[in-house]
Amino acid sequence: MASMDAPLCSRAGNGQSISNDVSSVVVVIAANSEFSSMNERTVFFLSDQTGVTAETLGHSLLTQFDGRDFRHVTVPFIDSDDKALEAVHKIDDAAGKDALKPLVFSTLVQPEFRKILKQAKGLHLDIFDVFLDPLEAELKQKPTYESGRAHGMSDINAYMKRIEATNFALANDDGGTSRNYEMADVILIGVSRSGKTPTCLYLALQYGVYAANYPLTDEDFESGKLPDLLVQQKHKLYGLSITPERLRQIRKERRSMGKYSSAQQVSYEIREANKLFKRYGIPNVDTTEFSIEEIASQILDSTGVERRVRP
Repeated sequence: MASMDAPLCSRAGNGQSISNDVSSVVVVIAANSEFSSMNERTVFFLSDQTGVTAETLGHSLLTQFDGRDFRHVTVPFIDSDDKALEAVHKIDDAAGKDALKPLVFSTLVQPEFRKILKQAKGLHLDIFDVFLDPLEAELKQKPTYESGRAHGMSDINAYMKRIEATNFALANDDGGTSRNYEMADVILIGVSRSGKTPTCLYLALQYGVYAANYPLTDEDFESGKLPDLLVQQKHKLYGLSITPERLRQIRKERRSMGKYSSAQQVSYEIREANKLFKRYGIPNVDTTEFSIEEIASQILDSTGVERRVRP
């Protein structure tokens, strides 16, 4: 049986053959790289304000298309003809360089700016074009075309509620010094790094909810009991759980060595935390596969906590 190395050995004596083979590999790699770049789609998010709405809408839609590469470009604060024309130039420039025309998600309120932007060479997906006209017809009222109402400070009362809720969340983070649990709308409990702090801050900033959180520790697990301060507010408690594998991954990024991120400690804490949830009848959610937004929505839906403000 001929050796599989024979062809390579026979070519080894021929420098030209090796050179040709290497050249062929380079050509294939270059071709694949060129195909990858040709398959990439530039996506523009245009707005007369921060661009958050356009980004959120666009991202939600694009996640439905697997296996595609997108290059995101956000162009906020388009509030003049010159800025609108500058955005058109950016889109046209991308259209000239890319093999595929750009996708354009737009949330500009002013009709004159939207008219300018439609000159650009891209697929235009304009939220106001889609929804304003039907709403105007149904409500029998002309829109104000006033920008900044969605994310601005036109409602100072709602803004202040968000700030107050955020201050509360920070003061009552991880069993903080104030522990003003009687004012809390919800108290999240769980092991360290299970998602309590970011969820509390999201609930505060997005909905004005007063959310506190308490970290379960070895002391709680050894006693098998919750502190009296929490038991008194049992109707406000909501547990966050997580798989040992995911928790260990998160903890190792923060502190790779020692007991804190060991497999044994992580499994022990989660097991004991789940026992406490069951013992006290505390509703809970597994955060492993959930985003912060999904965790927050699950909590609000499960507890019935009222949103003080709306996005």
